[in-house]
Amino acid sequence: MATTATLPQINKPLAQELNPSLVEGNLSYHEVTEQVCEIVEGAVHRNWYIGFAISFSIFLMMVGMLGYQLFTGVGVWGNNAPVAWAWDITNFVFWIGIGHAGTLISAVLFLFRQKWRTSINRAAEAMTLFAVACAAIYPVMHTGRPWRTYWLFPVPNLDLNMWQNFRSPLMWDVFAISTYGSVSAVFWYMGLIPDLATLRDRAAVAGKHTRAMILGVFSLGWRFSARHWTNYEKMYLLLAAISTPLVLSVHSIVSFDFATSVIPGWHTTIFPPYFVAGAVFSGFAMVQTLLLVTRWALGLENLITSKHLDNMNKIILATGMIVGYAYATEFFIAWYSANQYERFVFFNRAFGPYWWAYALMVSCNVLSPQIFWVKSLRTNVIVTFIMSIFVNIGMWFERFVIIASSLHRDFMPSSWGYFQPSYVDICTFIGTFGFFMTLFLLFLRFIPCIALSEVKGAMAAQAHLPGHEPVKGTTPVHAGGHH
Repeated sequence: MATTATLPQINKPLAQELNPSLVEGNLSYHEVTEQVCEIVEGAVHRNWYIGFAISFSIFLMMVGMLGYQLFTGVGVWGNNAPVAWAWDITNFVFWIGIGHAGTLISAVLFLFRQKWRTSINRAAEAMTLFAVACAAIYPVMHTGRPWRTYWLFPVPNLDLNMWQNFRSPLMWDVFAISTYGSVSAVFWYMGLIPDLATLRDRAAVAGKHTRAMILGVFSLGWRFSARHWTNYEKMYLLLAAISTPLVLSVHSIVSFDFATSVIPGWHTTIFPPYFVAGAVFSGFAMVQTLLLVTRWALGLENLITSKHLDNMNKIILATGMIVGYAYATEFFIAWYSANQYERFVFFNRAFGPYWWAYALMVSCNVLSPQIFWVKSLRTNVIVTFIMSIFVNIGMWFERFVIIASSLHRDFMPSSWGYFQPSYVDICTFIGTFGFFMTLFLLFLRFIPCIALSEVKGAMAAQAHLPGHEPVKGTTPVHAGGHH
């Protein structure tokens, strides 16, 4: 006797709690396009001009400080014997770390097919490029002769009549950062092409022919054909595979600046994984800081949802615990090594003149993220924003503690000193934030800050999950004809 199969009833509230919406508000594909494109095509809000004026003014202060240093010499910085490395390399490592979240969100999460990355990957990738630009200032300027920067690259050198020293960590940094920046730029631009084509077609329909022509050049003749999409997805997957090792390699090589030395406090094998975890930790915190402000200012609450905050805060919690484990391991190895110099450095780090910086570092990086064990706090916008600021502060102090506290007390007490930054150090560092924000504001104004094609793909995939409705304006498809 034939029986009719019936589908089990779905508890929609439970299903939506297990798989929260990545796009809220029951939007159609067209409405998502309109909302994101309006930011680029609409009138510029007065607040954007105010923010840009402030950021650009701070950037000009940095330009002035770099010009003063260029004509006066690196002696205007506060670093001196025994702290010969100070704010320049601290800020360099800080900015390189900030860029790590973009690569992880773009490449690693893409390979793991994490659909929630789609609303935040475009802005995170842009932040990677801007952070690398800020970081590159310091290696160039610390040489004292930035007009000789080309000496750092492996090109025939007619001035010195010799090859570069490939055993120098400075050379390793050049290779790591140039590779990181170039691959990240190509990856970011690849993701932009379909959205630039969307803007091109909208400009053509609106009769803005000059704008359409410029966008047509940058969209590389994209026509939304099946062949274009097939080639695009293959290339995107290939670039993701190439970029993934960079998540591990770049900050590992930066850590070699310290780990390959014989200085107590630096000469340790834990630095590469420790630095990588710290970079992801600080990078996600900066993504949170900027995207929460962007989300509020541009009204993107329906595209950057509590699901995104929850997932990013879980990563911050996990990497924060890895960083805390690394702090504890450093102290254990210093004790276990029975090396009096290692023991002194770590005792001095926690209880010496820089105790306040170490306490601030541990409080911000290890203790404060523990509140994210509570889901209601992970999805609270105000708590998340405050915590992202704390993490950024803590990660800057981590780099400062590693560098200054390991150098300021040399093997001979007569060589001991205490580093204090000069006003040039301080103004240059503040100026890099102005540079970073200037670039980010220009990005928000002229480029879609949400990856339209990827968000729409996530919407289509989400519509097939239990408890979710079909995308508005589309025809629902049910397996076997059952409703």
